[in-house]
Amino acid sequence: MKTFLYLFIPMFFLSCNSSAQKKPIKSEVFTITKTEAEWKTQLTNQEFKVLRTSGTEPAFSSPLNENKGRGTYVCKACETPLFKSEHKYDSGSGWPSFDREIKGHVAFSTDRDLGYQRIEEHCATCGGHLGHVFNDGPKNTTGKRHCVNGVALKFVPEN
Repeated sequence: MKTFLYLFIPMFFLSCNSSAQKKPIKSEVFTITKTEAEWKTQLTNQEFKVLRTSGTEPAFSSPLNENKGRGTYVCKACETPLFKSEHKYDSGSGWPSFDREIKGHVAFSTDRDLGYQRIEEHCATCGGHLGHVFNDGPKNTTGKRHCVNGVALKFVPEN
């Protein structure tokens, strides 16, 4: 019993101060900056939650998940082109997925919100949270899965 207590008590105190409770400090400076009030007038509640507070939309809730049209996916907040339709694929994850981004238009940072490290991606122009990048994408292309909240995107059809 004493051995259990010696192991349990330190683990308890360490778990109360985990990295999951420490938000990363984002120091990037973005071309488009607005106040919280300005973003709230421009975005719906769900868009604001995802883009400005790093929320996540429910899986399989975005109509863009099933979109097969040719065109470009742009940031819902600032219309920066982020992903091309030819790089979209069905990952089965419940969120629109792409094997690559438009270089220079997506920025990356480290996210430890769940207690482990993930690569967060956001719009390089306005800083809006898009989703995360994983290394379980198509092996015949980049091997990357950009798992993106559909509510953070707007689809612009070709022509």
